[in-house]
Amino acid sequence: MIELVAGGRHIRGTDFHERVLRAVNGLSLLSVHAGDRVAILMRNDLPQLEATLAIQHLGAYPVQLNWHAKPDEIEYLLLDAKPKVLIVHSDLLGECSTIVPQHLHVLGVLPSSSLAAAHGLTPRERTLPPGIAEWEAWLAAQSPSRLPPKPAVESIIYTSGTTGRPKGVHRSQPTSEQVESTERMRATVFGVDAGARVLVPAPLYHTAPNFLALRAVRKAELLALPERFDAEALLRDIERFRITHLYAVPTIFARLLNLAAEIRARYDLSSLRFVLHAGGPCPPSIKRAMIEWWGPIIHEYYGSTEAGPITFVRAHEWLERPGSVGRPVDGVHIEVHDELGRVLGAGEIGELCVRNENYADFTYLNRPQDRAELQRGSLMLTGDLGYRDQDGYYFLCDRKKDLVISGGVNVYPAEVEAVLQQLEGVADSAVFGIPDQEFGEALAAVVEPLPDYSLAGQDIRAFLKTRLPTFKVPRLVEITAALPREASGKIRKRILREPYWREAGRAI
Repeated sequence: MIELVAGGRHIRGTDFHERVLRAVNGLSLLSVHAGDRVAILMRNDLPQLEATLAIQHLGAYPVQLNWHAKPDEIEYLLLDAKPKVLIVHSDLLGECSTIVPQHLHVLGVLPSSSLAAAHGLTPRERTLPPGIAEWEAWLAAQSPSRLPPKPAVESIIYTSGTTGRPKGVHRSQPTSEQVESTERMRATVFGVDAGARVLVPAPLYHTAPNFLALRAVRKAELLALPERFDAEALLRDIERFRITHLYAVPTIFARLLNLAAEIRARYDLSSLRFVLHAGGPCPPSIKRAMIEWWGPIIHEYYGSTEAGPITFVRAHEWLERPGSVGRPVDGVHIEVHDELGRVLGAGEIGELCVRNENYADFTYLNRPQDRAELQRGSLMLTGDLGYRDQDGYYFLCDRKKDLVISGGVNVYPAEVEAVLQQLEGVADSAVFGIPDQEFGEALAAVVEPLPDYSLAGQDIRAFLKTRLPTFKVPRLVEITAALPREASGKIRKRILREPYWREAGRAI
C-alpha cells in the first residue's frame, strides 16, 4: 500500500484512499458528474492528489492549472475550461479572488506549515475568505463514497502558451485496447513498478510529472513530492526516503552539478535505479556528467502534451549515440517531412510528424481549428525539427519556430547553446534570432553565468569562434543574472525575443 509524503504532509495508503472516497462523495453532492471539469490550482500537495483521483473516480476531468500564472492568466484559464468546481490553495485564491466567476463553487486548501515556510507565506495567506469551504473540514463532513469508479479520463493539461494563449488538451475516452497499450508504454517509459519509491520535484500541472505521480499512487510503495525544488534537499530526500525512481528536467541536473563536490559526496544515492528526464533538450555535457556521477540509470523520453511519449532512450544507448532522444516507443509512428510534406530519408533534417496509437485523439478546448491545423493526413505536426540515423534513432535540432534563417542559411540555436554550455562559468543560455537589415536575421545570445563567475560578451564570442563557423556566432551577446523561465525550467525565449522584433515592426 502506497505511502505518501507531499506538501509537508505524511500519510499511509489506507487513510489516503479513504480521504479520496470522501472527496468523491463530496464532489458528487456538488453535482460533479462524468464529463464535467474540476479545476485544481495548487502546488504539489496531498490534497492535490486527493482531488485529482476523486475527480477521475467520477469520470470527470481534472483541469491542472499553472499556479505560477498571473491573475489575468488564471481568469482566462477558468473562463476557457468552464469548471464546475475550483479547488485552490488559500494564498493563490487571495491573489485571484476578484476574477473567480460568481457561479463557481470554491474549495479552499490551507497550506501546511512546512509548505507555507517553503514558499514564504504569511499567516494571512493561510486563511480563507468568509463563505469559502475549507478542504479538511469539508472532507471530514463527507462519508466515503460507495460509487463504483467510472472509466478514468486523463487530466486536462494546458500547454505553456509560448506562441500565444495556453490551450487545454482535452483527450477523448480511450478504447480498451488503448488502455492496455498505454499501460505497457508507461511501464517502459516511467519504469514505476511494485516496490518503487518515487520522487517527483516538478509541478503536477505539467504532463510528465502529473502522469508519473498518478502512476506512482497506483503502483509504487512510496511517492514523495517536495515542497519546492532545492538541489541539496533533493539529494537529502533521495537518501532519507531511499528513492529508487526520480523524475527530473535538465535544469535540475544543471543545479545538482553546480553543488560543491563535498556536498555532492555527502549523500548516499545508492538506492537510485531509474532516473527519467524530459521537459526539454539536455545539453550533452550535462547529461554525460550526470551519468558519470550516478551511473547508466538516466533515461530520457521525448514527447509532448498533445502526442504523449514519442521516443525513449536508455542511458547505454545514449552513450553510444550522444544527443539522441531514442527510437519510437511501441505504437508510435514517426516521419520526417520537408516544408512540402515530402518524407525525408536518414540524416535529412525536417519536421517530425507523429501518430501515437496508444492514446485517444484530442482536441483543444474551444479551439478545434487549432487542432485541425496540426493534422497532416494521419500524422500530427510536432513543430520540432530533427532527423533519424540509419539505425532508426532520432535526434532533435530545434523547435521549428526557433529556427533562424540568416542570409538564406538555416541556423539551429540549440546547437549554439550546446557549445555555450561547454564554456566554464556558463549556467545556461538562450540563443534566438533578431532583425538584421542585410541578412534578414542575426543571432543573439543571452547568457546566465554561474554564481561568482564574471563573463564578458567579447570573451564568449571569442570562445564560440574557436568551435563554430562564423555565421553561427551570435552578433549580440548579453549577460543576465537570471533567464526568464517556465516552472518546468524551460526558458521563455518569447520574452527575450519580442522587444527586438517589436522595434523592427515585423515578426520575421
